[in-house]
Amino acid sequence: MGILNDISANVQIGKSKIVKELVQQAINDGVNAEEILNDGLLAGMSVVGEKFKNGEAYVPQVLVAARAMNMGTELLKPLLTESGVKATGKVCIGTVQGDLHDIGKNLVKMMMEGKGLEVIDLGTDVPAEKFIQTAIDENCQVICCSALLTTTMSVMEEVVKAAEAANIRDKVKIMIGGAPVNEEYRQKIGADCYTVDAASAADAAVKFCK
Repeated sequence: MGILNDISANVQIGKSKIVKELVQQAINDGVNAEEILNDGLLAGMSVVGEKFKNGEAYVPQVLVAARAMNMGTELLKPLLTESGVKATGKVCIGTVQGDLHDIGKNLVKMMMEGKGLEVIDLGTDVPAEKFIQTAIDENCQVICCSALLTTTMSVMEEVVKAAEAANIRDKVKIMIGGAPVNEEYRQKIGADCYTVDAASAADAAVKFCK
């Protein structure tokens, strides 16, 4: 459908204002809200995600595309709630205690939202207990921990242990990421998944939520 392709194309180049106008137009024309979301907004963001993964797009382009997508999603939210469309899964994300870096975390959040997941952002400097409590209270399928400092990585291990202590380890997958983190460290602490970039993290989270 023409208008959905236009929405997707404008998300890809980050034209927030045009995306908002097109989404409103599609709503007025009686296009199904779920179709606008999936075939317009998410389709556009998905293209940007793939390009980012392949090194054909950079952080600024992802940020403007995500902003454009969110402008459109805001208009759709009331309609999606009415029609009972649920997110494909629920994730809580945060930068671990002692660490205030959030560019990577924010990027992962955007990519995950671009895949239709509901993301609860706990911000930075998040203690292990808060990740666990949020996962329990909000019924999250995935906990995502980010760290940029080698000194704060150990908090990720605390999160894994706290999940075990709370008996939710079989219900919740724990994903880790950030510059100093690698696959070897993931195995060492017993987390479920490590990904090298935001786009791969979003793909992994979607699989875990199925």
